[in-house]
Amino acid sequence: MRSKPISAQPYTPVDVGSATDAPPRPTPSPARHHTGFWFVAFAFLTAMAFCAVPAPLYSLYQARDGFSTFMITVIFAAYALGVMISLVLAGHISDWAGRKKILIVSLVLEVIAAALFIAAPSLEALLLARFISGLGMGMLTATATAHLHDLHRRHRPGASNQRFEIVSTAANIGGLGLGPLVAGVLAQYVDAPLRTPYIVFTVLLVLSIVAVASAPETVEKQAVRPAYRPQLPSADHGDPNRYVAALAAGFASFAVFGVFTSVAPAFISGVLHQPSRAVAGLVVFAVFGSAAVAQTLTSRMPVTAKLALGLTAQAVGLLTLTFGMHTASLAVFFVAGIVTGIGAGVLFKSAVGAVASQAAPARRGEALAGLFVVSYLGLSLPALGLGVVTQYVSSVTAMTWLTGILLTILAGVARLSRTRVSA
Repeated sequence: MRSKPISAQPYTPVDVGSATDAPPRPTPSPARHHTGFWFVAFAFLTAMAFCAVPAPLYSLYQARDGFSTFMITVIFAAYALGVMISLVLAGHISDWAGRKKILIVSLVLEVIAAALFIAAPSLEALLLARFISGLGMGMLTATATAHLHDLHRRHRPGASNQRFEIVSTAANIGGLGLGPLVAGVLAQYVDAPLRTPYIVFTVLLVLSIVAVASAPETVEKQAVRPAYRPQLPSADHGDPNRYVAALAAGFASFAVFGVFTSVAPAFISGVLHQPSRAVAGLVVFAVFGSAAVAQTLTSRMPVTAKLALGLTAQAVGLLTLTFGMHTASLAVFFVAGIVTGIGAGVLFKSAVGAVASQAAPARRGEALAGLFVVSYLGLSLPALGLGVVTQYVSSVTAMTWLTGILLTILAGVARLSRTRVSA
């Protein structure tokens, strides 16, 4: 299915009111849009990395506080709940409030969460910090993606969206892999493993705020502010079937990411008898790193081929992952994570590209917010479901059931996209 081409004209949000008496702001030079693009990408990458820092540290929290694997999924769900609340309430308002303002607020929330992790690393503080971090990320994901798209089009008005798609999804997915890797290595080899990773990322987050403040704003101030309404997922963004397929693809992709950033480290240390935080961080990094690399290498691939690769690789990876869990093989588990990551990364990249290309410019942030709402449902619900089900059955059995559910969703994406894919 061919994607709908985007107009080659620079993107400027529609002004819904009459002109004001205030003098127009000077138009930033293309060089500023170029620099701003990379500043926002740095902030996006840093924030995404920070939100995944706790993944390899959960075993340390468990050893210190004695809580169960189910509590890990509850902590993870607190983060996802914050993301979804923020996405619904504020993920779309950058379309009229301005990209920079919303990004800076979201980064400040991440700094507050980091301060909580550093000051009081108790279970209660961990829950609160994860929830606050989720609130910040809900604002940041759709806003940073839309801001990168705006800056790319302002800097390269006649170019394709290739750079935007590669950088935005690499910052998003690559950041989720970089955070656990850095945190796992720091926790394994430096003092104060439950504080040092957060101190490092606090510094990076502050630098990110400075970077965003230096980037150009891409949303013109509107004389009449639109009536506020929460952002709920809807299919009125271009082709309804294509948009719903993108939402389902986002859900399935993030379900894989949620499993690897919540319960997988505990499975590695418990069932596979690998207590090293560096190993746990490396496995999570391999999943997200392979996703980011696959997104880059497939940038020139036709849309239908890219979707077929994403669906097939994720399906094969899930089946291999289940086999690795049944055989308790770290090597198979690791390879399965890479293959699944490739599939999820390419599939999510296709979803972001589809939504960004067919949404109206003035509703791009809204459309992307809808995608991220559904994607973060995928990040939280399957992981939380695994935590509940493993109270009654083994983690291997629970993962086998989840694999069946995700394969069904992938088949639905293929059908909606009118793409025949054999897993």
